[in-house]
Amino acid sequence: MKYRLLAGGSVLVLTAALSACSPSSGPDAANGDGRTTVDVWLMRDSVSTQFQKEFTADFEKRHPDIDVKIQIQEWDGIGQKITAALASNDAPDVIEAGNTQVAQYAESGGLLDLTDRTDELNGEDWLRGLAEPGAFEGRQYGIPYYAANRVIVYRTDLFERAGVDAAGIKTREQWIDATTELNKGGTQGIYLPGQMWYALAGFVWDEGGDLATESGGTWSGALDTPEALRGMAFYERLQALGKGPKDSDEDDPPQAEVMAQGQVAQVISTPGGANVIAEHNPELKGKLAFFPIPGKTADTPGAVFTGGSDLVVPTAAAHPDAAVTFIKELTGDTWQKKLAVAMSYVPNRTSLAAAVAGDPGAAAMAVGAANGHATPNTPGWAAVEAENPIKDYMTAVLTGGDAAREAAKASRDITRAMNAGS
Repeated sequence: MKYRLLAGGSVLVLTAALSACSPSSGPDAANGDGRTTVDVWLMRDSVSTQFQKEFTADFEKRHPDIDVKIQIQEWDGIGQKITAALASNDAPDVIEAGNTQVAQYAESGGLLDLTDRTDELNGEDWLRGLAEPGAFEGRQYGIPYYAANRVIVYRTDLFERAGVDAAGIKTREQWIDATTELNKGGTQGIYLPGQMWYALAGFVWDEGGDLATESGGTWSGALDTPEALRGMAFYERLQALGKGPKDSDEDDPPQAEVMAQGQVAQVISTPGGANVIAEHNPELKGKLAFFPIPGKTADTPGAVFTGGSDLVVPTAAAHPDAAVTFIKELTGDTWQKKLAVAMSYVPNRTSLAAAVAGDPGAAAMAVGAANGHATPNTPGWAAVEAENPIKDYMTAVLTGGDAAREAAKASRDITRAMNAGS
């Protein structure tokens, strides 16, 4: 984690709904007018409205025999939705999936093996953090799309009004003090919803804990360890300094919209979230900046989930060749560079790193990436994200539940979900 890390904003929809795939006489049979329609699912905040329009127009100009229909999906509940699509006969042609989810989808047999296409898709220098989770049992199913990790997006005008210097926030305690100061004068110091579990994971890793651990081939939830409980205790302190709901995540309501509408001083987001905030409130252009999530000590940044997305092609895709063409364009040099600049993402290949040189958001990400972590690398983790007992655990604690008891319950649920297919 998206970060898929990564990952509120406007609904960036080119078309209101996916059209049903009609029966075809071949793997890429065209529509009646001789054109093929490639149906694509991309995730919220994966692209801006402007980027989507520009890419689609350029793609259709370069490939006049292919129409593109893109539907923006919500991260909440996406695991179940993709699983259902892969098991159907009417799946989209391309799906953006969190890099931690690909192994489960591949294990189910629902993804097209793209190993033989990796050379044409520039696989020689893909980011390992995207490419390796996109592989399963030595075969490549996920094509790296972008990488990102979370930072603090803040309003410079509200920080200045409160007399808070963001450059001086290096530790978690300094962060607490600054946020407390920002709460004065009608400002909400931080908007932090109760179920932002990727942020919790960072605090758990800071304390030396983990979400789950493996022993002898068996995975077990680990939220009930002393280290993980300390991470949750810090989350509870920070969340109490804002008015974020305790029973939902950053997508409900979309936190970018909340920050755009109110006097919210800071949110935890990928840098691309600032673009979405400014889309909703153009008056905030030039008033949004970034700093890395603070760590326990000034010499080490806060731990973050280094996530991102891969693009996959369902086995049931009606137009697999057109799907690969779409992926080749979106992950190629031209549009990877434009995506990195537009959304402050890390490009999918090491050779394209210079595309974000000098970008403030990317610079803040790079600092955090030095203390980057990953969720458990096993197909079973996707089942945890689909059910996500971590969210229920967080809400239970934030609404007064006993942390140790609730953590033990969540750990049992994680253990069960991770080993359900064993």
